[in-house]
Amino acid sequence: MKNTKSIQLGLHADNWRPLSMSFEAACDKTVAVGIKHIEFAVLHGQNFIQALGYDPGVSLQSNPRALRRYLEKKGLEVTQIDGSYPMMGPNGSAFGVQYVQQTIRFAAELGCPMVDTVDGAFETPGLTRAEVFRITCDNYTQCLSWAEDYDIVINVEPHGPYTNDPEFMLKLFKHFDSEYLRCNFDTGNSFIAGHDPLKYLKTLRPYVTHLHIKDVSADLAAAARGEETGIGSSVVPVGGGVNAENIRKCMEFLNKTKWCGSVSIECHGSDENTRASVVWMRGVMKSLKK
Repeated sequence: MKNTKSIQLGLHADNWRPLSMSFEAACDKTVAVGIKHIEFAVLHGQNFIQALGYDPGVSLQSNPRALRRYLEKKGLEVTQIDGSYPMMGPNGSAFGVQYVQQTIRFAAELGCPMVDTVDGAFETPGLTRAEVFRITCDNYTQCLSWAEDYDIVINVEPHGPYTNDPEFMLKLFKHFDSEYLRCNFDTGNSFIAGHDPLKYLKTLRPYVTHLHIKDVSADLAAAARGEETGIGSSVVPVGGGVNAENIRKCMEFLNKTKWCGSVSIECHGSDENTRASVVWMRGVMKSLKK
């Protein structure tokens, strides 16, 4: 497992999905703002939108070694691969397990240290939380054997009703007690779900290996906070919404507790949004060194 000695700033290629841009375009945009770390989502199979160049996801059927050479030429390092098919419940058993297993294999070929996983946006109908937890453990058990063999960390991201439940998350991590099952914390999802992001981060801190940095617009917070459990990205620039101070506090806490790793900005990928988000986050990170 690769270790870093500082907090690294990156961008998620999915930021350019609302703009119907390709993976290559997302890489170019990342390089243009001087960022060297990138995260991207993968497709388990083929999608004609992606094949036509209108989606920044990468097919798991593509050649990872060719992709690695491409990224190296761009000067980009992949911090995490987003293989986030929902893992909690029967659909996770049927589709999520193989999705994550193949993402692990792909990550190993790229030299990427971790993959991201989530639950769905809604609770599984007809199943109690105890039943969902049992199925979830079965699903991750099948993936962890791959993670151990390939030396790839599987992260679990707060994004849905189960992963935004601190009791469920801590029970999951303690059940496995594995260095290969960890957490990708998300500042925007935790906020929109009704948490104080800093408080939830402190709860999950022993397991956090990667972060998604999202801000939230005032309008979205007023309409959806406490009603939704996750958002795709920040419509406003990071630092320009109502979650900005929470993000700053989270970064200060991580720095104070000597956390090292990568954080991916997730914002709408317009040039203005991207530039403003990167500038603001660089300012926050610079203040941590004082």
